[in-house]
Amino acid sequence: MIFFRLLKESFIFSMQAIRVNKLRTFLTLLGITIGIFAIISVFTVLGWMENSIRTSISSLGNDIIYIQKWPWSFTPDVKWWEIMRWPEPSLEEYKKLRRRSVRAEAMCFVVSANTNITYHSNTVKDISFLSATKDFGDIRSFEIERGRYFSDFEEQSGKNRVVLGHDIAQNLFDNIDPLGKKVTIRGRKLVVIGVFKKEGAGGIGDQGMDKVAFVPVNYVRNLINLRSQSLNPFIMVKAKPGVSLIELKDEITGLLRSIRRLKPSAPNNFSLNQASMISQGMKSIFKMVNLGGWIIGGFSILVGGFGIANIMFVSVKERTRIIGIQKSLGAKNNFILQQFLYESVILSLMGGILGLLIIFFGTLIINHMEDTNITLTIGNIILGLSISAIIGVVSGYTPAYQASRLNPVEAMAVTF
Repeated sequence: MIFFRLLKESFIFSMQAIRVNKLRTFLTLLGITIGIFAIISVFTVLGWMENSIRTSISSLGNDIIYIQKWPWSFTPDVKWWEIMRWPEPSLEEYKKLRRRSVRAEAMCFVVSANTNITYHSNTVKDISFLSATKDFGDIRSFEIERGRYFSDFEEQSGKNRVVLGHDIAQNLFDNIDPLGKKVTIRGRKLVVIGVFKKEGAGGIGDQGMDKVAFVPVNYVRNLINLRSQSLNPFIMVKAKPGVSLIELKDEITGLLRSIRRLKPSAPNNFSLNQASMISQGMKSIFKMVNLGGWIIGGFSILVGGFGIANIMFVSVKERTRIIGIQKSLGAKNNFILQQFLYESVILSLMGGILGLLIIFFGTLIINHMEDTNITLTIGNIILGLSISAIIGVVSGYTPAYQASRLNPVEAMAVTF
Protein backbone atom coordinates (compact mmCIF):
# COMPACT_ATOMS: atom_id res chain seq x y z
CA MET A 1 0.00 0.00 0.00
CA ILE A 2 2.84 2.35 0.85
CA PHE A 3 4.42 1.66 -2.54
CA PHE A 4 1.24 2.54 -4.42
CA ARG A 5 0.63 5.63 -2.30
CA LEU A 6 4.20 6.75 -3.05
CA LEU A 7 3.73 6.09 -6.77
CA LYS A 8 0.43 7.98 -6.81
CA GLU A 9 1.92 10.93 -4.91
CA SER A 10 4.95 11.10 -7.23
CA PHE A 11 2.70 10.99 -10.28
CA ILE A 12 0.54 13.82 -8.90
CA PHE A 13 3.63 15.95 -8.18
CA SER A 14 5.03 15.33 -11.67
CA MET A 15 1.71 16.15 -13.33
CA GLN A 16 1.48 19.38 -11.33
CA ALA A 17 5.01 20.34 -12.40
CA ILE A 18 4.11 19.63 -16.04
CA ARG A 19 0.93 21.71 -15.90
CA VAL A 20 2.70 24.65 -14.22
CA ASN A 21 5.73 24.63 -16.54
CA LYS A 22 4.39 23.40 -19.89
CA LEU A 23 7.05 24.98 -22.13
CA ARG A 24 9.94 23.94 -19.90
CA THR A 25 8.62 20.39 -19.71
CA PHE A 26 8.08 20.20 -23.47
CA LEU A 27 11.63 21.35 -24.23
CA THR A 28 12.99 18.92 -21.63
CA LEU A 29 11.13 15.92 -23.05
CA LEU A 30 12.02 16.84 -26.64
CA GLY A 31 15.54 15.44 -26.30
CA ILE A 32 14.31 12.07 -25.01
CA THR A 33 11.59 11.97 -27.68
CA ILE A 34 14.08 12.63 -30.51
CA GLY A 35 16.57 10.13 -29.09
CA ILE A 36 14.05 7.30 -28.75
CA PHE A 37 12.63 8.17 -32.18
CA ALA A 38 16.12 8.02 -33.77
CA ILE A 39 17.11 4.71 -32.19
CA ILE A 40 13.84 2.79 -32.40
CA SER A 41 13.00 4.04 -35.91
CA VAL A 42 16.37 2.75 -37.14
CA PHE A 43 15.76 -0.62 -35.46
CA THR A 44 12.22 -0.76 -36.87
CA VAL A 45 13.35 -0.09 -40.44
CA LEU A 46 16.29 -2.47 -40.07
CA GLY A 47 13.99 -5.19 -38.77
CA TRP A 48 11.69 -4.73 -41.75
CA MET A 49 14.63 -4.76 -44.17
CA GLU A 50 16.14 -7.88 -42.60
CA ASN A 51 12.83 -9.75 -42.77
CA SER A 52 12.30 -8.65 -46.37
CA ILE A 53 15.83 -9.60 -47.37
CA ARG A 54 15.50 -12.99 -45.67
CA THR A 55 12.31 -13.53 -47.68
CA SER A 56 14.10 -12.48 -50.87
CA ILE A 57 17.06 -14.73 -50.07
CA SER A 58 14.78 -17.66 -49.29
CA SER A 59 13.21 -17.21 -52.74
CA LEU A 60 16.73 -17.52 -54.19
CA GLY A 61 17.04 -20.89 -52.46
CA ASN A 62 19.62 -22.11 -49.95
CA ASP A 63 20.32 -25.19 -52.09
CA ILE A 64 20.81 -23.35 -55.40
CA ILE A 65 24.00 -22.33 -57.21
CA TYR A 66 23.93 -19.40 -59.66
CA ILE A 67 26.46 -19.69 -62.48
CA GLN A 68 27.19 -16.13 -63.62
CA LYS A 69 29.91 -13.96 -65.03
CA TRP A 70 30.01 -11.50 -62.14
CA PRO A 71 30.41 -12.60 -58.50
CA TRP A 72 28.07 -11.33 -55.79
CA SER A 73 31.09 -10.62 -53.58
CA PHE A 74 34.61 -9.75 -54.69
CA THR A 75 37.82 -11.33 -53.42
CA PRO A 76 41.30 -9.74 -53.53
CA ASP A 77 42.69 -12.43 -55.87
CA VAL A 78 40.21 -11.58 -58.66
CA LYS A 79 40.24 -8.12 -60.24
CA TRP A 80 37.19 -6.57 -61.87
CA TRP A 81 39.06 -5.82 -65.10
CA GLU A 82 39.88 -9.53 -65.40
CA ILE A 83 36.22 -10.44 -64.95
CA MET A 84 35.37 -8.08 -67.82
CA ARG A 85 37.06 -10.56 -70.20
CA TRP A 86 35.15 -13.58 -68.90
CA PRO A 87 32.46 -15.07 -71.18
CA GLU A 88 28.79 -15.08 -70.23
CA PRO A 89 27.12 -18.44 -69.47
CA SER A 90 25.46 -19.79 -72.62
CA LEU A 91 22.51 -21.99 -73.50
CA GLU A 92 24.92 -24.57 -74.98
CA GLU A 93 26.86 -24.73 -71.69
CA TYR A 94 23.59 -25.21 -69.83
CA LYS A 95 22.66 -28.18 -72.03
CA LYS A 96 26.06 -29.82 -71.53
CA LEU A 97 26.00 -29.27 -67.76
CA ARG A 98 22.48 -30.67 -67.49
CA ARG A 99 23.49 -33.76 -69.43
CA ARG A 100 26.68 -34.45 -67.43
CA SER A 101 25.74 -33.46 -63.88
CA VAL A 102 24.83 -36.25 -61.45
CA ARG A 103 24.41 -34.10 -58.30
CA ALA A 104 21.93 -31.57 -59.70
CA GLU A 105 18.21 -32.21 -59.23
CA ALA A 106 17.16 -29.40 -61.58
CA MET A 107 18.88 -26.84 -63.79
CA CYS A 108 17.67 -23.93 -65.92
CA PHE A 109 19.05 -21.18 -68.15
CA VAL A 110 17.72 -17.66 -67.55
CA VAL A 111 18.00 -14.31 -69.35
CA SER A 112 16.31 -11.02 -68.50
CA ALA A 113 16.06 -7.45 -69.75
CA ASN A 114 14.05 -4.30 -69.06
CA THR A 115 11.49 -3.34 -71.68
CA ASN A 116 7.95 -2.00 -72.19
CA ILE A 117 4.74 -3.98 -72.69
CA THR A 118 1.63 -2.72 -74.49
CA TYR A 119 -2.00 -3.77 -74.82
CA HIS A 120 -3.99 -1.49 -77.16
CA SER A 121 -3.44 2.03 -75.73
CA ASN A 122 -2.17 0.86 -72.32
CA THR A 123 1.58 0.64 -71.76
CA VAL A 124 3.58 -0.49 -68.73
CA LYS A 125 7.17 0.75 -68.81
CA ASP A 126 10.36 -0.73 -67.40
CA ILE A 127 9.12 -4.26 -66.75
CA SER A 128 11.38 -7.30 -66.41
CA PHE A 129 11.29 -9.33 -69.63
CA LEU A 130 12.25 -12.74 -68.20
CA SER A 131 12.91 -15.89 -70.17
CA ALA A 132 14.01 -19.31 -68.96
CA THR A 133 13.98 -22.97 -69.77
CA LYS A 134 11.10 -25.04 -68.40
CA ASP A 135 12.96 -26.28 -65.28
CA PHE A 136 12.67 -22.74 -63.90
CA GLY A 137 9.39 -23.82 -62.29
CA ASP A 138 11.20 -26.65 -60.46
CA ILE A 139 13.76 -24.27 -58.93
CA ARG A 140 12.06 -20.95 -58.27
CA SER A 141 8.81 -21.24 -56.29
CA PHE A 142 5.80 -19.24 -57.53
CA GLU A 143 2.04 -19.61 -57.87
CA ILE A 144 -0.24 -19.10 -60.87
CA GLU A 145 -3.30 -17.04 -59.92
CA ARG A 146 -5.13 -17.34 -63.25
CA GLY A 147 -4.52 -19.46 -66.28
CA ARG A 148 -1.57 -21.86 -66.48
CA TYR A 149 2.18 -22.28 -66.98
CA PHE A 150 3.85 -23.27 -70.28
CA SER A 151 3.34 -26.78 -71.61
CA ASP A 152 6.29 -28.91 -72.74
CA PHE A 153 5.29 -28.39 -76.37
CA GLU A 154 5.07 -24.59 -76.01
CA GLU A 155 8.45 -24.44 -74.30
CA GLN A 156 10.26 -26.71 -76.76
CA SER A 157 8.71 -25.26 -79.91
CA GLY A 158 9.12 -21.65 -78.75
CA LYS A 159 5.51 -20.55 -79.02
CA ASN A 160 4.64 -16.88 -78.58
CA ARG A 161 3.18 -17.34 -75.10
CA VAL A 162 3.62 -15.17 -72.00
CA VAL A 163 2.79 -15.38 -68.29
CA LEU A 164 2.35 -11.93 -66.73
CA GLY A 165 3.15 -10.67 -63.26
CA HIS A 166 0.22 -9.54 -61.11
CA ASP A 167 1.04 -5.81 -61.31
CA ILE A 168 1.52 -5.88 -65.08
CA ALA A 169 -1.80 -7.66 -65.66
CA GLN A 170 -3.61 -5.23 -63.36
CA ASN A 171 -2.14 -2.12 -65.03
CA LEU A 172 -2.69 -3.38 -68.58
CA PHE A 173 -6.15 -4.95 -68.29
CA ASP A 174 -7.67 -3.55 -65.07
CA ASN A 175 -10.93 -5.54 -64.73
CA ILE A 176 -10.66 -7.27 -68.11
CA ASP A 177 -9.76 -10.97 -68.19
CA PRO A 178 -6.22 -11.05 -69.67
CA LEU A 179 -6.25 -14.73 -70.69
CA GLY A 180 -6.12 -15.15 -74.45
CA LYS A 181 -5.35 -11.46 -75.07
CA LYS A 182 -2.35 -10.43 -77.18
CA VAL A 183 0.25 -8.05 -75.76
CA THR A 184 3.13 -6.41 -77.59
CA ILE A 185 6.75 -6.75 -76.38
CA ARG A 186 9.57 -5.35 -78.54
CA GLY A 187 7.28 -5.24 -81.55
CA ARG A 188 6.15 -8.87 -81.22
CA LYS A 189 2.67 -10.16 -80.33
CA LEU A 190 2.43 -12.70 -77.49
CA VAL A 191 -0.65 -14.51 -76.16
CA VAL A 192 -1.29 -14.28 -72.41
CA ILE A 193 -1.82 -17.78 -70.95
CA GLY A 194 -1.43 -17.04 -67.23
CA VAL A 195 -0.95 -14.50 -64.41
CA PHE A 196 1.38 -14.98 -61.43
CA LYS A 197 -0.04 -14.60 -57.93
CA LYS A 198 0.97 -11.35 -56.24
CA GLU A 199 4.13 -11.70 -54.14
CA GLY A 200 4.61 -8.14 -52.86
CA ALA A 201 7.64 -5.89 -52.62
CA GLY A 202 10.81 -6.75 -50.73
CA GLY A 203 13.05 -4.54 -48.59
CA ILE A 204 15.64 -3.92 -51.28
CA GLY A 205 13.37 -2.98 -54.15
CA ASP A 206 12.64 -6.57 -55.16
CA GLN A 207 9.18 -6.91 -56.75
CA GLY A 208 9.38 -10.70 -57.06
CA MET A 209 7.32 -11.91 -60.01
CA ASP A 210 4.86 -9.00 -59.83
CA LYS A 211 6.53 -6.98 -62.61
CA VAL A 212 7.72 -9.85 -64.79
CA ALA A 213 6.65 -10.90 -68.27
CA PHE A 214 7.77 -14.53 -68.53
CA VAL A 215 8.27 -16.18 -71.96
CA PRO A 216 9.87 -19.48 -73.16
CA VAL A 217 13.59 -19.18 -73.88
CA ASN A 218 13.19 -20.99 -77.21
CA TYR A 219 10.96 -18.13 -78.37
CA VAL A 220 13.39 -15.44 -77.25
CA ARG A 221 16.43 -17.09 -78.87
CA ASN A 222 14.93 -16.39 -82.30
CA LEU A 223 14.64 -12.68 -81.51
CA ILE A 224 17.83 -11.70 -79.71
CA ASN A 225 21.37 -12.89 -79.03
CA LEU A 226 21.27 -14.87 -75.76
CA ARG A 227 25.00 -14.24 -75.24
CA SER A 228 24.46 -10.49 -74.93
CA GLN A 229 25.71 -9.07 -71.62
CA SER A 230 22.68 -6.79 -71.50
CA LEU A 231 20.48 -9.87 -70.96
CA ASN A 232 22.41 -10.92 -67.84
CA PRO A 233 22.36 -14.65 -68.72
CA PHE A 234 22.88 -17.12 -65.86
CA ILE A 235 22.32 -20.77 -64.99
CA MET A 236 20.48 -21.91 -61.86
CA VAL A 237 21.44 -25.31 -60.43
CA LYS A 238 19.51 -26.99 -57.60
CA ALA A 239 21.19 -29.71 -55.55
CA LYS A 240 19.67 -33.14 -55.08
CA PRO A 241 18.42 -34.03 -51.59
CA GLY A 242 21.37 -34.98 -49.41
CA VAL A 243 23.90 -33.22 -51.68
CA SER A 244 25.66 -30.27 -50.03
CA LEU A 245 26.37 -27.03 -51.87
CA ILE A 246 30.10 -27.70 -51.49
CA GLU A 247 29.74 -31.01 -53.34
CA LEU A 248 27.58 -29.41 -56.00
CA LYS A 249 30.00 -26.49 -56.46
CA ASP A 250 32.93 -28.88 -56.83
CA GLU A 251 31.10 -30.85 -59.50
CA ILE A 252 29.93 -27.74 -61.39
CA THR A 253 33.42 -26.24 -61.22
CA GLY A 254 35.01 -29.36 -62.72
CA LEU A 255 32.36 -29.74 -65.43
CA LEU A 256 32.40 -26.08 -66.47
CA ARG A 257 36.20 -25.96 -66.58
CA SER A 258 36.09 -29.01 -68.83
CA ILE A 259 33.39 -27.49 -71.07
CA ARG A 260 35.37 -24.25 -71.41
CA ARG A 261 38.61 -26.22 -71.85
CA LEU A 262 40.56 -24.38 -69.19
CA LYS A 263 44.10 -25.51 -68.49
CA PRO A 264 44.84 -26.92 -65.00
CA SER A 265 46.91 -23.86 -64.14
CA ALA A 266 44.32 -21.39 -65.44
CA PRO A 267 41.94 -19.73 -62.93
CA ASN A 268 38.17 -20.08 -63.19
CA ASN A 269 36.54 -17.65 -65.60
CA PHE A 270 33.05 -17.90 -64.06
CA SER A 271 31.38 -17.20 -60.72
CA LEU A 272 29.39 -19.62 -58.59
CA ASN A 273 27.10 -17.52 -56.41
CA GLN A 274 24.77 -18.58 -53.61
CA ALA A 275 22.26 -16.94 -51.26
CA SER A 276 24.53 -17.06 -48.18
CA MET A 277 26.92 -14.62 -49.90
CA ILE A 278 24.21 -11.93 -49.79
CA SER A 279 23.29 -12.49 -46.14
CA GLN A 280 26.94 -12.36 -45.08
CA GLY A 281 27.48 -9.14 -46.99
CA MET A 282 24.38 -7.53 -45.51
CA LYS A 283 25.41 -8.30 -41.91
CA SER A 284 28.22 -5.74 -41.95
CA ILE A 285 25.94 -3.12 -43.52
CA PHE A 286 23.27 -3.67 -40.88
CA LYS A 287 25.88 -3.41 -38.13
CA MET A 288 27.08 -0.03 -39.42
CA VAL A 289 23.54 1.36 -39.77
CA ASN A 290 22.72 -0.03 -36.33
CA LEU A 291 25.77 1.70 -34.87
CA GLY A 292 24.81 4.94 -36.61
CA GLY A 293 21.36 4.78 -35.05
CA TRP A 294 22.86 4.32 -31.58
CA ILE A 295 25.26 7.24 -32.09
CA ILE A 296 22.62 9.66 -33.43
CA GLY A 297 20.06 8.63 -30.85
CA GLY A 298 22.68 8.55 -28.10
CA PHE A 299 23.53 12.24 -28.51
CA SER A 300 19.85 13.17 -28.44
CA ILE A 301 19.23 11.05 -25.35
CA LEU A 302 22.30 12.56 -23.68
CA VAL A 303 20.89 16.05 -24.23
CA GLY A 304 17.51 14.84 -23.02
CA GLY A 305 19.12 13.30 -19.93
CA PHE A 306 20.72 16.63 -19.01
CA GLY A 307 17.33 18.27 -19.53
CA ILE A 308 15.67 15.78 -17.17
CA ALA A 309 18.38 16.38 -14.56
CA ASN A 310 17.96 20.15 -14.89
CA ILE A 311 14.20 20.05 -14.43
CA MET A 312 14.62 17.78 -11.41
CA PHE A 313 17.10 20.19 -9.77
CA VAL A 314 14.58 22.99 -10.33
CA SER A 315 11.79 20.80 -8.94
CA VAL A 316 13.83 20.04 -5.80
CA LYS A 317 14.52 23.74 -5.29
CA GLU A 318 10.86 24.70 -5.75
CA ARG A 319 9.71 22.05 -3.26
CA THR A 320 12.45 22.47 -0.65
CA ARG A 321 10.04 23.65 2.06
CA ILE A 322 7.63 20.78 1.26
CA ILE A 323 10.53 18.35 1.64
CA GLY A 324 11.37 19.90 5.01
CA ILE A 325 7.76 19.52 6.17
CA GLN A 326 7.63 15.88 5.01
CA LYS A 327 10.85 15.03 6.84
CA SER A 328 9.72 16.81 10.01
CA LEU A 329 6.60 14.62 9.94
CA GLY A 330 8.73 11.48 9.84
CA ALA A 331 9.44 10.90 6.14
CA LYS A 332 12.62 8.87 5.68
CA ASN A 333 15.43 9.78 3.31
CA ASN A 334 14.55 6.77 1.18
CA PHE A 335 10.95 8.04 0.80
CA ILE A 336 12.16 11.43 -0.50
CA LEU A 337 14.72 9.78 -2.78
CA GLN A 338 12.15 7.45 -4.36
CA GLN A 339 9.62 10.26 -4.69
CA PHE A 340 11.87 12.31 -6.98
CA LEU A 341 13.21 9.24 -8.79
CA TYR A 342 9.65 8.23 -9.71
CA GLU A 343 9.02 11.74 -11.00
CA SER A 344 12.18 11.66 -13.10
CA VAL A 345 11.32 8.23 -14.55
CA ILE A 346 7.75 9.32 -15.35
CA LEU A 347 9.01 12.40 -17.20
CA SER A 348 11.52 10.33 -19.15
CA LEU A 349 8.92 7.66 -19.98
CA MET A 350 6.57 10.34 -21.30
CA GLY A 351 9.27 11.43 -23.74
CA GLY A 352 9.91 7.82 -24.76
CA ILE A 353 6.21 7.10 -25.26
CA LEU A 354 5.85 10.22 -27.38
CA GLY A 355 8.76 9.07 -29.57
CA LEU A 356 7.22 5.59 -29.94
CA LEU A 357 3.85 7.08 -30.87
CA ILE A 358 5.49 9.15 -33.61
CA ILE A 359 7.12 5.98 -34.99
CA PHE A 360 3.87 4.01 -34.77
CA PHE A 361 1.80 6.57 -36.67
CA GLY A 362 4.68 7.06 -39.09
CA THR A 363 4.66 3.35 -39.97
CA LEU A 364 0.89 3.48 -40.54
CA ILE A 365 1.30 6.38 -42.95
CA ILE A 366 4.18 4.75 -44.85
CA ASN A 367 2.37 1.40 -45.10
CA HIS A 368 -0.71 3.19 -46.42
CA MET A 369 1.24 5.17 -49.02
CA GLU A 370 3.64 2.40 -50.09
CA ASP A 371 3.34 -1.36 -50.62
CA THR A 372 5.24 -2.17 -47.41
CA ASN A 373 4.62 -3.89 -44.08
CA ILE A 374 6.76 -1.99 -41.56
CA THR A 375 5.70 -2.72 -37.98
CA LEU A 376 6.75 -1.42 -34.58
CA THR A 377 7.51 -4.68 -32.78
CA ILE A 378 6.91 -5.43 -29.10
CA GLY A 379 10.66 -5.90 -28.68
CA ASN A 380 11.39 -2.39 -29.95
CA ILE A 381 8.64 -0.92 -27.74
CA ILE A 382 10.12 -2.61 -24.67
CA LEU A 383 13.61 -1.45 -25.67
CA GLY A 384 12.45 2.15 -26.09
CA LEU A 385 10.65 2.20 -22.74
CA SER A 386 13.62 0.52 -21.01
CA ILE A 387 16.05 3.11 -22.37
CA SER A 388 13.70 5.89 -21.25
CA ALA A 389 13.38 4.42 -17.74
CA ILE A 390 17.15 4.01 -17.39
CA ILE A 391 17.74 7.60 -18.52
CA GLY A 392 15.14 8.73 -15.98
CA VAL A 393 16.90 6.89 -13.14
CA VAL A 394 20.39 8.08 -14.13
CA SER A 395 19.33 11.70 -14.70
CA GLY A 396 17.15 11.96 -11.61
CA TYR A 397 19.33 10.18 -9.06
CA THR A 398 21.65 13.09 -8.17
CA PRO A 399 18.87 15.70 -7.59
CA ALA A 400 16.79 13.07 -5.77
CA TYR A 401 19.76 12.18 -3.54
CA GLN A 402 20.35 15.84 -2.72
CA ALA A 403 16.67 16.24 -1.85
CA SER A 404 16.77 13.22 0.47
CA ARG A 405 19.77 14.65 2.36
CA LEU A 406 18.25 18.07 3.09
CA ASN A 407 18.10 19.12 6.74
CA PRO A 408 14.39 19.50 7.61
CA VAL A 409 14.95 22.65 9.75
CA GLU A 410 17.05 24.37 7.07
CA ALA A 411 14.66 23.25 4.33
CA MET A 412 11.59 24.73 6.07
CA ALA A 413 13.47 27.98 6.66
CA VAL A 414 14.19 28.47 2.94
CA THR A 415 12.48 31.51 1.42
CA PHE A 416 12.24 32.45 -2.28
